[in-house]
Amino acid sequence: MADPEDDRESVDDADDGLAVQDLSKLDIATLTPLSPEVISRQATMNVGTIGHVAHGKSTVVRALSGSNTIRFKQEKERNITIKLGYANAKIYKNDREDLERPANYTSFGSKTPDVVPDDEGGNWRLQRHVSFVDCPGHDILMATMLNGAAVMDAALLLIAGNESCPQPQTSEHLAAVEIMRLKHIIILQNKVELIKEQQAQAQYEEIKKFVAGTAADSSPIIPLSAVLKYNIEVVCEYLCTQVPIPPRDFLSSPYMIIIRSFDVNKPGEEVEKLKGGVCGGSIIKGVLKVGDEIEIRPGTTGKDANGNTTCKPIRSRIISLAAEQNSLQFAVPGGLIGVGTKIDPTETRGDRMLGHVMGHPGKLPDIYIEIEVKYYLLRRLLGVKTEGDSKAGKVSKLKKGEILMVNIGSLAAGGRIVSIGDDDVGKIVLTNAVCTQEGDKVALSRRIEKHWRLIGWGSIVKGKTLKPLERLVPE
Repeated sequence: MADPEDDRESVDDADDGLAVQDLSKLDIATLTPLSPEVISRQATMNVGTIGHVAHGKSTVVRALSGSNTIRFKQEKERNITIKLGYANAKIYKNDREDLERPANYTSFGSKTPDVVPDDEGGNWRLQRHVSFVDCPGHDILMATMLNGAAVMDAALLLIAGNESCPQPQTSEHLAAVEIMRLKHIIILQNKVELIKEQQAQAQYEEIKKFVAGTAADSSPIIPLSAVLKYNIEVVCEYLCTQVPIPPRDFLSSPYMIIIRSFDVNKPGEEVEKLKGGVCGGSIIKGVLKVGDEIEIRPGTTGKDANGNTTCKPIRSRIISLAAEQNSLQFAVPGGLIGVGTKIDPTETRGDRMLGHVMGHPGKLPDIYIEIEVKYYLLRRLLGVKTEGDSKAGKVSKLKKGEILMVNIGSLAAGGRIVSIGDDDVGKIVLTNAVCTQEGDKVALSRRIEKHWRLIGWGSIVKGKTLKPLERLVPE
C-alpha cells in the first residue's frame, strides 16, 4: 500500500482518466459502491485468496492486478506471504457486442483510466474495483488469515492441480471462511499446465467430494494457469456476475479496522519535512473525509500505580487519504485505505496500531479488558493428519486458567479463561485492551505442539469496559 502523501496529484485533476472527487459537492446519501467517483479510485469489494501454502495465491493476484503482494524482505527471500498482502484490480467489460464471453472481460491495475480503448475495436469499460486480500497459507499464520477474513466479501479458494486434495491448510482455511459466514466462494483449480487432462478431471471429482456439505458446496470450479494467465478472464467474469456487490453502510458514523501502520519518514529527515503517522486498514461502515477529526481506540495503553490497565485514545486529523496510488478526498467501505494523520510517527511505526480502530471522536465502541464469549468448539483440529489415531486431533474442552489466543477484528491478543458457565459462555481476561462491541465475532486458538491452532469461535455477549483517560488533542 502506498504512502498517502507520496502521490501529490490533485484529486480534481481529471486528466488521469479517473472520476473527480469534490468534497463541496459530496452527498453521502446518494453514494453507492458503484458510483463513478468511488469505483474509479477505490476498491469497493474485498476478495480473499485462500488455500494451502504454495498453491499459487499470490501468483493469481499478480495475474489479475499486475501487483506483487509479496513485499517484505523476509517474504521475498522465502517466496511466501507472511503478512496480509493487498492488491487492487479494476475489472472491465468490452462494449463490443460481437465479442463472445469470457473474452469480453479483462482486468488492469487500479491506476488505469475508467475507459480504455481496445486495439481491436470497442472500449473496455470499468465494471468493478476489487481489492484482493492475499492470505498466508501456513497454519502458524492462521491468525493473520482470520484478521483478513474479518473484512472479506468473497473468496477465491486455490487448489493446485498437481497435488492431492485436500491439503491440510485447505481444509483449515475453508473452515475459517465458514466461521466468517462467507457465502461467495469461487474455487480455482490452479497449475493445470502441469498435469494431463485425465488428472485434472480426476482431481475435479476430488474437489467436488471435499467441498460437499461446506460453504463451497455449489461453488463454481475454474481450471486455471495463473502463471500463463490462462482462464483469468473467466475469473473476471465470475467476479462481476456471480458475486453481488455487498450492501454497504455509508450513513453510519465511520468505523475503520487498522491492519497496518507505519512511519513514512526516512532516517535523518529535516524536522520541517516530517510527516505524521500513516494507518492502513478497511473501513467497515461510514465515510472518512480529508480534514475530518479522528479518534483511535484503545490508543496508548499502560499501567497505573495499582497495576491496572489504562488507555488514552489518540486524537488527530486526516491530512490525506489514498487507495494504492490513487489519492482520495473521501474513502468508503471496501479495499485497503491509507490514512495520513498528524499523529507522532513513533506511535505508528512497525504496525504498532494493528488491532486498533479509527472513527470520529466520541462515536467509537467501548474499550474492553475482559470479555464474556458464547463459544463453539470445533470437533477436531483442522489440517492435522491423524494417521489412524482417533484421539489425535480431537479438540478438548476449555479449562479454567487456560491461555488462548483471541482474534477480534484485526487484533490478536492473549486471553486467560477465568470462568466457564454451563451454557458454553467463557469469561476471558485479555492481555491487551480492545475496542469492540457486543455481538462481535472472535476466533479462539490454542497452543498445540508449538503452533497456535484454531479450536473454535464465538461472539461477545458482554464484558468489563475500561474508562479511557482524557488526552490533549494536538492541533
